[in-house]
Amino acid sequence: MTEDLQQRANTLIEALPYLREYWGATIVIKYGGAAMVEPTLKAMVLQDVVLLRYVGMHPVLVHGGGPEISEMMRRLGKEPAFVRGLRVTDAETMAIAEMVLMGRINQDLVAAVTAAGGKAVGISGKHGRMFRVVRQGGEDDLGLVGNIQEVDPTLIRTISAQGYVPLIAPIGVGDDGQTYNINADHAAGRIAGALKAMKLIVLSDVRGILGDVKDETTLASSLTAEQARAMIASGQVESGMIPKVEACLDALGQGVPRCHIIDGRAAHALLMEIFTDVGIGTMVVP
Repeated sequence: MTEDLQQRANTLIEALPYLREYWGATIVIKYGGAAMVEPTLKAMVLQDVVLLRYVGMHPVLVHGGGPEISEMMRRLGKEPAFVRGLRVTDAETMAIAEMVLMGRINQDLVAAVTAAGGKAVGISGKHGRMFRVVRQGGEDDLGLVGNIQEVDPTLIRTISAQGYVPLIAPIGVGDDGQTYNINADHAAGRIAGALKAMKLIVLSDVRGILGDVKDETTLASSLTAEQARAMIASGQVESGMIPKVEACLDALGQGVPRCHIIDGRAAHALLMEIFTDVGIGTMVVP
């Protein structure tokens, strides 16, 4: 019993330098994958978020919902399609995505944070014109997929300053009044930059960035932005990992000092990344 208590005390002492360093800091977390679906993992992630809030940090959660959107599309007779990890979005798909993201997932997360002992407010990029969005267009026209040109962080800061965790769904409206679907990874990167966050943490269903996607022993514990870009260009980073790495590069380019892609399937992954000497996953630095 005494040894167990001593171990707990040692753990808290190890966390002390990080508590001091991140006191008052904004931590943007892109939440998705198994950690948002599997009930036990979901509870752990949101407990971690509430703990971060109570020890003086300002966590901001940007959530996806890809599997849930795809499931709902199939139930309604539509087959999902993707290009470079981004969803092809026609008007009907956009309506389904907004319904799932704001009507189901966002409010479910608000309730889950409340159950974990915290306070949260669910919003999207449409609230307060938080996102200035333009249609992505280009060679591969994905339909109603938007790029965030600018983030107004006023509403996020107001919510956070009152002790609430902002939970942000990645949809926004353009100057044309059209609602656009926005990749959640890209949204998280833009939000982290606008908030001048101390960290961007992307929860994934893999351990991090792998040199060989079939071999988890090739995990890169740390990469520079230049190395990460080279891995995208060479095809080592592909499919759904591309927007995650792009989000990190975007955030770094806006002055965020460190970005992390970590395995959200690991118990209390956020706490292990923030409060331990070793950390987990891949850290991307300028």
